[in-house]
Amino acid sequence: MAEQVDVVVVGMGPGGESAAATLARAGLTVVGVERRLVGGECPYYGCIPTKMMVRGSDALAEARRVPALSGTADVTPDFAPVAARIRGEATDDWNDQVAADRFTDAGGRLVRGEAVITGPGAVRVGDQDFAVAKAVILNTGTEPAVPPIPGLADTPYWTNRDAVAATEAPHSLIVLGGGAIGLEMAQAFSRFGTQVTVFEAADRLLALEEPESGDLVAGVFRTEGIALHTGAAVEHVAHDDGRFAVKAGTVTVEADRLLVATGRKPNIGGLGLDSVGVDATGRSLSPDVHMQVAEGVYAIGDIAGKGAFTHMSMYQAKIATDHILGNDNPGAEYHAVPRVTFTDPEVGAVGLTEKQARDQGIQVATSVSEIPSSSRGWIHKTGNEGFIKLVADTDRGILVGATSAGPTGGEVLSMLTLAVHEHTPITRLRQMIYAYPTFHRAVEDALSRL
Repeated sequence: MAEQVDVVVVGMGPGGESAAATLARAGLTVVGVERRLVGGECPYYGCIPTKMMVRGSDALAEARRVPALSGTADVTPDFAPVAARIRGEATDDWNDQVAADRFTDAGGRLVRGEAVITGPGAVRVGDQDFAVAKAVILNTGTEPAVPPIPGLADTPYWTNRDAVAATEAPHSLIVLGGGAIGLEMAQAFSRFGTQVTVFEAADRLLALEEPESGDLVAGVFRTEGIALHTGAAVEHVAHDDGRFAVKAGTVTVEADRLLVATGRKPNIGGLGLDSVGVDATGRSLSPDVHMQVAEGVYAIGDIAGKGAFTHMSMYQAKIATDHILGNDNPGAEYHAVPRVTFTDPEVGAVGLTEKQARDQGIQVATSVSEIPSSSRGWIHKTGNEGFIKLVADTDRGILVGATSAGPTGGEVLSMLTLAVHEHTPITRLRQMIYAYPTFHRAVEDALSRL
């Protein structure tokens, strides 16, 4: 006999955990299903431990800037405190008991295993069957995507999961992939003394962002001694006597470690979605504005195709739970999605890039203000690389996109996110008072250039 429950949440990453706990606290009988760690990728392998690496490496970089500003400093990198912090503070040595207890304390029931939808309102986990009265929420996330490069599969390469578990910085490292994950780790390890080489198949780094962003990061990386190969499709990988060899065209690079950071693939196969009439053959699912892919079946987070970000998963979890509980919620909007690459300089962006806006037929005007030319940037001096770029819809007189790159790029992004989200008229943005001397005052300069 199937057990009667109100809700089954499949995948207890940040969004799934939030939705499951919210619904349980609302008095519903909720089963959370997780095959790995409650909390998902973010706290154990993604956002949190990687930013601990970045924080440690940024402290080293800032100390090395002392001679240009205020005296002398003797800097000796040591990765051990970072590794200890990841184990002790972020992951509990990859033990999810605290997160599991948090959910059960909220009134939910945790089941370990793989879930399959067997029909409308029916879910099976191992030998347990559940008859679901209200909703099934899918939050199954993504896995590292490993490209079919000859020789790669037979080597002990790293993904992000292996890299955050490292107890020391390797002597040398090759990174495949010039996106956010690859670049954050490349710079972090480099600042701890690792000799780093990055291969990116596209013609620039951060290929999904503005070209100026990729150029900015590339310039800083080269200054810091990181070797870059863009427009370089890797043709072969070998591993012999503890060393990797990566070949791309006429270039062959050897290193002690190889990090594969070439994207993510969604976990939607094998969920039984065909039993409820949902096509699961694409790269992602296509939920409606209330996150439903079928009657009573919701998809949130990475598999919903609107950005593999913790903040997106949490945003969508709130929409789904409101819909299930009958609370008022207008549904999802995606015109002002913020994202940040936590390199140094940070690269924050929101909404459309210039190319995306033009491809949509928008009448576009753009402007760029350089951070080093701003008062705060000039004061900051060393480590002040960055810019503000605005993408405006001239017909409507609003911003449809923006990039904030610089020492606090992700934080400055907040005001631009609000402007894009609320369709704030550019005339109103120009009439604001911008504190002096701040990094965000460069936004005012960029507005004056539109």
